[in-house]
Amino acid sequence: MTSSAVPDIDDPASDPAEVAAVAADRVRELTGVASFDVALVLGSGWGGAAAHLGEQIGEVPADGVPGLSASGVPGHSGTLRAIRYADAAGEARHALVLGARTHYYEGKGVRRVAHGVRVAATAGASVVVLTNGCGGLRPEWLPGTPVLINDHINLTADSPIEGATFVDLTDLYSSRLRAVAREVDASLDEGVYVQFRGPHYETPAEVQMAKRIGGDLVGMSTALEAIAARQAGLEVLGLSLVTNLAAGISDAPLSHAEVIGAGQAAGPRIGALLAEIVRRIG
Repeated sequence: MTSSAVPDIDDPASDPAEVAAVAADRVRELTGVASFDVALVLGSGWGGAAAHLGEQIGEVPADGVPGLSASGVPGHSGTLRAIRYADAAGEARHALVLGARTHYYEGKGVRRVAHGVRVAATAGASVVVLTNGCGGLRPEWLPGTPVLINDHINLTADSPIEGATFVDLTDLYSSRLRAVAREVDASLDEGVYVQFRGPHYETPAEVQMAKRIGGDLVGMSTALEAIAARQAGLEVLGLSLVTNLAAGISDAPLSHAEVIGAGQAAGPRIGALLAEIVRRIG
């Protein structure tokens, strides 16, 4: 296929599903994997999980796949990786690891935010694991605490779904997959994730608003991807890593360096946790 035949994801007249199909073909070609079983979007702190899961058999620069681009955010790899692993029954499986998350605040449009999970679904995945680093609203969740997402509140005022397409978001964050995660670690807590637009951190008043409307975690990703994943027919597992207490919950100032530092400190433990959850998913 020539480059002129590749549909432009930024063209409003293009079909996001068509762009995802072209991109999925490119991923298959470059990785040599005909079909993936699970996809993982690795956010801040979660990047080392792939090494715990299995053998890397392919790596693709994000900008080599139509519609994708390397993230401009420190802590994200900018590549797609194919991992071969054995599930809990010993069967060979393939995971597509998306380290090139596009954040809404980067200004590239909601189509690009949703594109990665759409590519994963088109490449065969039936499950997507969405991870992030986030601010915690519960003082007992110290930095380094992993939390299962059981629901979200989308405060971006946007949606990846276009037109009169009505998608049921009941049990968006699969209760089945959360049960599998608790089989691995019964101590895992659950909470509601609130996505703000970013890139600025939330004010203490905004954090209190999030708390009063039912939020437990605040961040700048995940919700829009989860909606797109549900539309694409993927079963969704969401996992947050509390990298800091949200503004006003503690007196400490917020910084991205703190987020990265907390993720690095927790990396080996949460990487092993995530790998074992994925093996049990199948």
